[in-house]
Amino acid sequence: MLRDAVLIARKDLRIERRSRVVLSQVVPFAILVLVLFAFALNADRQALADFTPGLFWVAVLFSALLAIQRATAIEGIDATSDSLRLSGIDPSSIFLGKAMAVCAQLLALEVLLLVGVFIFYDAEVDSSASAFALLVVTAIVAAIGVSAAGTLYGALTIGVRGQETLLPILLLPVLAPVLIGATRSFDDAFGSAAVNGWAWLSLLALFAVVYVVFGLLAYGILMEES
Repeated sequence: MLRDAVLIARKDLRIERRSRVVLSQVVPFAILVLVLFAFALNADRQALADFTPGLFWVAVLFSALLAIQRATAIEGIDATSDSLRLSGIDPSSIFLGKAMAVCAQLLALEVLLLVGVFIFYDAEVDSSASAFALLVVTAIVAAIGVSAAGTLYGALTIGVRGQETLLPILLLPVLAPVLIGATRSFDDAFGSAAVNGWAWLSLLALFAVVYVVFGLLAYGILMEES
């Protein structure tokens, strides 16, 4: 299963590398969101530093929607989803591979946006090793959860009229626990609030596990219905 999943992930990433949609559209959008947040807060450096965790994750989720929509749109091109269904590859491998490809893109976006908040918002991470570890683990676990949920809900919208608007409506409410948990974990890592970030990280981990398991079990059914 893992071998087939890697093949699917490589296929999607190769398509993105050739089309450069993420590089030419999603990345500029993500940076623009950060800049607009700065304008919305009147470039108040202290306010930007205090609200950095929340602003960061809102920017990540908005950018993730574009990446997920792109990954979903690939399956609608030249009946790709039908070809995958008839290829004999286990649907769980297809789900895992597509989620891995989206996750890789999200991790790259998160790194870029972290650099952006350090530059634009003068944000600073707590100097302790625990804070840095919390920052890294939160980013990875959140990316896994968002990519798993996005891949699963993306399968629901393949071939549906108004797919571009339907997917955000379905997905954003589902990602609320990610926004809350990741923001609180980053609050601890950045020292913005006195919270137990590791406890909130457990919420993110639970979300990720639930959607990975559910996706592995249900993706085949969704493919048949799409």
